Amino acid sequence: MSNDNHDHHTANGSRRTLLKLASLAATGAALRGAAGLAGTAALALQSGAARAQDSKVLRIGFQKYGNFVLLKARRTLETRLAPLGFTVQWLEFPGGPQLLEGVAAGAVDVGTVGETPPIFAQAGGVDFVYIASEPPAPLGEAIVVHQDSPIRTTADLRGKRVALNKGSNVHYLLVKALQNAGLKYEDIQPAYLAPADARAAFTSRSVDAWVIWDPYLAAIERQANARTIANGEHLVRNTQYYTASRSFANAHAPVVHALLEEVTAVDTWARDNVPAVAAQLAPLVGLDAATLEVALRRTGYGVQPVDSATLAYQQQIADTFSSLKLIPKKLTVADARWQSA
Repeated sequence: MSNDNHDHHTANGSRRTLLKLASLAATGAALRGAAGLAGTAALALQSGAARAQDSKVLRIGFQKYGNFVLLKARRTLETRLAPLGFTVQWLEFPGGPQLLEGVAAGAVDVGTVGETPPIFAQAGGVDFVYIASEPPAPLGEAIVVHQDSPIRTTADLRGKRVALNKGSNVHYLLVKALQNAGLKYEDIQPAYLAPADARAAFTSRSVDAWVIWDPYLAAIERQANARTIANGEHLVRNTQYYTASRSFANAHAPVVHALLEEVTAVDTWARDNVPAVAAQLAPLVGLDAATLEVALRRTGYGVQPVDSATLAYQQQIADTFSSLKLIPKKLTVADARWQSA
């Protein structure tokens, strides 16, 4: 079950599986938790160099949503890796971009992100590889406005102030939706805000629209009666990716394969037990189970290899952002493909 958030936010065959769903809830509890997440991310980056010396620790970067949250709670991965001499360290990040910065700093070995953060990370020189993906989840992200807003379609966003997390999965959704409506990116006023700040800006009406993913999306729909003017359907895939430091993946392929097998087991269970998953995630992410069920039912399930078609889709995203000068250079996405042992 897939996600994401980022100021160059880190992507899913299907838009963020369970992981994406459990993203930091935009409720009061989630807002309070955002500061803690940022602190954890900073701590991870500060002490990453020291931890990097211990090759027997698998450091997993996760966001407050999805499969990794469930896997962490179950501790089955720890049991699986013990015979290999590995322990597991879990590091929480507020979004994909920050998580991939952790990889760049040597503080994170493996993480899960949405489809856009890896593009910004690769453009920034982060040496990572795609190790798996999830099916697309196009309904798991959307552009929302207030119920009483005069904005009815994406075309009505001309000249409007639109909040989004720069570099996150929704950044690509916004670009494609604008193109589909005959608008240029320059026709709007982007407000680059992380989810907690974006929600505050949206509810205070200091922005006209918000581009956001689940479970923040489900939360604002249920709690503030936000209205969707466009989602990813027929526009983007909203794919979730599992990424790893290239050096770690190449040096410890058996550990990576074991991790993916354990995630697959959790994902398979989650697909068939949505109410139970929602109940388990609720206290962990600060959202009620009913809201999480909405998000979980429009996520994608199934951990799968990153095939050539998926990489071609990522290349399309990279080409789009380079043409808009949102990243500094053209990329060859296939350079980040993991040649699994």
